[in-house]
Amino acid sequence: MRALSEKTTGLTGIVPVAGDKSVSHRALMFGAIAAGVTEIKGLLESEDVLNTAAALRKLGVKIEKSGDRLTVRGVENFTQPDTVLDMGNSGTGVRLMMGLLAPRPLRVTFTGDASLRSRPMKRITDPLTLTGAAFEMTDGKLPVTLRGGSNGEAFTYTLPVASAQLKSAVLLSGLEKTAPTTVIEPVPCRDHTERMLKAFGADISVKKNPDSGNIITLRGGKRLRACPVTVPADISSAAFPIVAALITEKSDILIPNVGLNPLRTGILTVLKEMGADISYENAREVAGEPVANLRVKSSRLRGVNVPAGLAPSMIDEYPVLAVAAAFAGGETVLNGLAELKVKESDRFNAILTGLRANGVDCAPTGTDGIRIHGGGKKPCGGGLIEAKLDHRIAMSFLVMGMAAENPVAVDDVSSIATSFPDFISLMNKAGANIHDYRD
Repeated sequence: MRALSEKTTGLTGIVPVAGDKSVSHRALMFGAIAAGVTEIKGLLESEDVLNTAAALRKLGVKIEKSGDRLTVRGVENFTQPDTVLDMGNSGTGVRLMMGLLAPRPLRVTFTGDASLRSRPMKRITDPLTLTGAAFEMTDGKLPVTLRGGSNGEAFTYTLPVASAQLKSAVLLSGLEKTAPTTVIEPVPCRDHTERMLKAFGADISVKKNPDSGNIITLRGGKRLRACPVTVPADISSAAFPIVAALITEKSDILIPNVGLNPLRTGILTVLKEMGADISYENAREVAGEPVANLRVKSSRLRGVNVPAGLAPSMIDEYPVLAVAAAFAGGETVLNGLAELKVKESDRFNAILTGLRANGVDCAPTGTDGIRIHGGGKKPCGGGLIEAKLDHRIAMSFLVMGMAAENPVAVDDVSSIATSFPDFISLMNKAGANIHDYRD
């Protein structure tokens, strides 16, 4: 499934981005344990989210689709699955499911595709073990067998890294006990879990830490209650057409209903600092999440220094931000990228390799930074990118091909289906020229 992305004369029109993946996973999981029926509108029907739905069905949850809506009939107790739960490529899915099942009397084995099986799981299993669960695995990676159980004790955990997946797994492990579960996050990271748990009736509080960050406390022991969920468009997915429009001449696109959670909008902060022409239209709030339509026009970008403190709010957007930096005048420095090395692929080195393959001057700085010298002109392009089952690497370099002097090829675009199945067709409808190719 190779693809070639060639230069376009401009992107125009409305680009409706897929629903937010983070919100979609959580809506399914919380609906699965809530009393009543949860109706979800705008669920992202990507492979990652569908794998979460399939896993919940194996646990006895009834999930049905009707038109553009999906209903989840919650269960008080999960049933013992008779097969392995295959989470595909989804780190969010498997890590949150571990937290959700950790206190429950089940024996469950999780696995995934080659990419997910290469990713570290001990950062999740170590704290969950302290709550009473037990895990069997090799080298800290999938497949992992969970034997659920809870010691019922109060639990306080300080996040060693700014990880919404880790924070969420620990909080979900506390839903079954009345003693408080407290997570201390030195650096605030995505708060979709806290927002949605509150909407589902959980007793959860978020307080500012006197030092820095937040202290989140959950008191479980009571069942969540079903509530309707409208999934906003995913800012992480929107980042690709945003950057594509910025770097492609004569572009003017509108991306409707984009979720603008303040802990997710670092990419917009940086792009505006670089000179991006991005405006908000019809700003509003939907299901506790801020939403707006984004209008994006082609812009002359300039290099900036991106501080490490912004990493938690845009960790998934660094690959496509690196592409934007390749077109910017001057030098861009991306800092605090250590977490990129343990994503779907080693994105840190994938960014460097991909940029160099397309004639971009770049180099690592220290152990967790990347310096990119764009020169204010179009990169030569012409590279062949090894996606290594990483959807964001694949999409980022397809975006580069839309404005580079020469076409950019990606060796395998199948992974794009995990988060943004319609990406290529939507971009082509807006004016891109992405197509299959053979050597």
